[in-house]
Amino acid sequence: MAFTKLVSVELYADLVCPWCWIGDRRLWRALTAVQDAHPEVGFDVVWRPFQLDPSLPPEGRDWEEVIETKFGGRARAEPMFARVAEAGAPDGCEFHFDRITRMANTARAHGLVLHAQQTERDPWALLETIYGRHFSEGADLGDPEILRGIGLGAGFSDEELVQIIDEGRYDLDVQQSQREAGRLGIQGVPFVVLDSRYGISGAQPEAVFAEALTRVVNEA
Repeated sequence: MAFTKLVSVELYADLVCPWCWIGDRRLWRALTAVQDAHPEVGFDVVWRPFQLDPSLPPEGRDWEEVIETKFGGRARAEPMFARVAEAGAPDGCEFHFDRITRMANTARAHGLVLHAQQTERDPWALLETIYGRHFSEGADLGDPEILRGIGLGAGFSDEELVQIIDEGRYDLDVQQSQREAGRLGIQGVPFVVLDSRYGISGAQPEAVFAEALTRVVNEA
């Protein structure tokens, strides 16, 4: 059936942000529920890159250094990691922070997602792969060979991957998305923009996302 209304849903997130993975899953469950209740309404869901630390060098930074400088040492970090893992477990997000070795510059990883989005592949399935590789397996999302393997698994050609990973085809798009987030006043992620009017900050419970989506639908 033809949709009588199309609602834009923009998700600003970073691929090394654990709460973004959790928020992503909660948002999609809410979208599915609201879509079932309002089949006449369509949702145009768009990935918007955001980098928690865009100043990271291309090779990233040693994870132990990040734990020390950002979290104040492992003694302080471990309880925080445990809370995140506990929060994500009901959403099916499996976190193994002990397997992570580097904090990656995610520009090229974002490029994979943007390419999937622009070439009518499934960016959300790709995102699940990327999140899982990093948080469950500890994969370095700044490593070109790891990104190449992920891209091949998503059906990208060698030529496409050279453009995305080696040549930085989407680097400017990632930077532009970061600037747009700044213009909107977004300082942390995940952050959802509904219908270009409403903002939802954080990995909110599914019910919060569903309530906001329903409100936008009913305003049509």
